[in-house]
Amino acid sequence: MFFWIVISLVILQRLTELVIAKNNEKRMKAQGAYEVGGRHYPAIVLLHTAFFVSFLLEVAIRQPALSPIWIVLLTIFLLTQVLRVWCLASLGRYWNTKIIILPGADVVMKGPYKFIRHPNYLIVATEILVLPMIFGAYITAIIFTLLNAWMMSVRIPQEEQALKEATNYKEKFSLE
Repeated sequence: MFFWIVISLVILQRLTELVIAKNNEKRMKAQGAYEVGGRHYPAIVLLHTAFFVSFLLEVAIRQPALSPIWIVLLTIFLLTQVLRVWCLASLGRYWNTKIIILPGADVVMKGPYKFIRHPNYLIVATEILVLPMIFGAYITAIIFTLLNAWMMSVRIPQEEQALKEATNYKEKFSLE
């Protein structure tokens, strides 16, 4: 029962975020924004959908016990949710699941973005690892952690380049 409550809440959260992202995308595009990395976005959607399917199937088929350290893992997961909300709130109307670039916009430098360039990606990576581990779905945790790392090796450079070309990102994060 605990598993179904947690997974239902997480899926509901993700669906809500997709609605927020779509609304932000529409508003930003009306202001002249454009999408970058559209070719890899379907792969990200597939990865995240497959993650939930794999997670559900592994728990349903293997019926593993809760991890012996499930309380620690759940605490980490809950902290990532607080950080996730902090990221979304910090980016506000700019937050999106896609790379949407608004030329000339100021780069958000508040909240966790003061400390790290892509905190949301770190949070997602932590969730993909920790959430299945709570419920003993170690196969899903390992496979999708690796797939997500590969996907971020494609996405982050594209986002970095697009931000440098179209915003004040270069000045904010210049290492030169």
